[in-house]
Parts: sequence; C-alpha cells; structure tokens
Amino acid sequence: MSSIHSEKETTDDGMKQERKFQTRGGPHDLGDPDDLRIRRVEKEVLIPKKMREKARSEKCLKEVTAFGECCMETKLAMVIKCRKENSVMKDCLTKWYQDEEFRKHCETEYLNERSEYRRTGIRKKDIKYKV
Repeated sequence: MSSIHSEKETTDDGMKQERKFQTRGGPHDLGDPDDLRIRRVEKEVLIPKKMREKARSEKCLKEVTAFGECCMETKLAMVIKCRKENSVMKDCLTKWYQDEEFRKHCETEYLNERSEYRRTGIRKKDIKYKV
C-alpha cells in the first residue's frame, strides 16, 4: 500500500519547508521490490559510486595497485614520482566511466541489489559479513 508522508525542515535561510515523499509499500515498507524506476540521486550519485568501486576493484585493479605501491614506496615524493602510474590509472578509470555498456551493467546490478533489499530488508553489505 502506498502512503504519502511529510517532513518539516528548516532551509539555510531559516524558512520552514515541508517535504513530501512517498513510500511504496513492499514486504518491509521499503518500497516495491519490482519497481525499476531510478530516482535522481540513484542516477547521479549511487550508480556512479558503484561504477567507481567496480572499476577500481575489478577492471583497473593492476593500475590501481601499481599506483598504490608507488605511493607507498615514495611517500611525500609521490606527487612527482608517481605521475606516470597516476596517469595510467586515470586513463583506465575514465575509459570505464565513459563505457555505456559498463554503466548499464552497474545500473542493472544496482537495481537487483535494491530489489533484494526491498524484498528482504537486508542490505548486500550486511549479507557479506554475516558468518
């Protein structure tokens, strides 16, 4: 069952403002698990965050590791001595950030995780660490 809630907040200039938001029901009142609409914050913040994490940990792991090792070895001189590694890492990451197919893959993965969270009430990161 869908319901509309409101919340009063004070803006930076001291004005009172009422924000309305809608919960879409679902088993845990976290939203409809089958809803595939993407909110603005998901599109502009959460999905790009997932893209960054996946690019760093899966697609550009060699480049990120090389840059990290260079930084650890050179300490404060890393700004000068690790330019090449930094440039290679940035090129790799930029390539994946601009890849539309990679974006769609991350978006689909995000929607599946969100749907599972709405269905069970358990976030993916909570599942990883449970033994």
